[in-house]
Amino acid sequence: MKLLGNIIWFIFGGLVEGILWVFFGLLCSITIIGIPIGKQCFKIAGMQFAPFGKEIVEKNDSPLGLIANIIWILLFGWELALANLISALIFGITIIGIPFAKQSLKLASLSLMPFGKDVVKS
Repeated sequence: MKLLGNIIWFIFGGLVEGILWVFFGLLCSITIIGIPIGKQCFKIAGMQFAPFGKEIVEKNDSPLGLIANIIWILLFGWELALANLISALIFGITIIGIPFAKQSLKLASLSLMPFGKDVVKS
């Protein structure tokens, strides 16, 4: 079931939103200071391409993670979260799309504050 969900997800939105994560990851990796941000983007892009069977877990919080989250929200986070919220609204129109809407909402919260979180297989 996870494979079928991931295939449908990839076709109907995961590809475009995953490419956005990769684009922002490349943009952030241009500078040495932005490499940790870019690394996080690439990790989350993998989840954006195939979210079924993966979970988001909290890691230890650090002051640097909080600062990085604030900078992230101001620069890129709100755009990516908005894209995931729009996807959730579109998926949520039908009963069949509700599991996909739940994944979009999960990714929207991750898009807003990605630092201090990790993606693991469930």
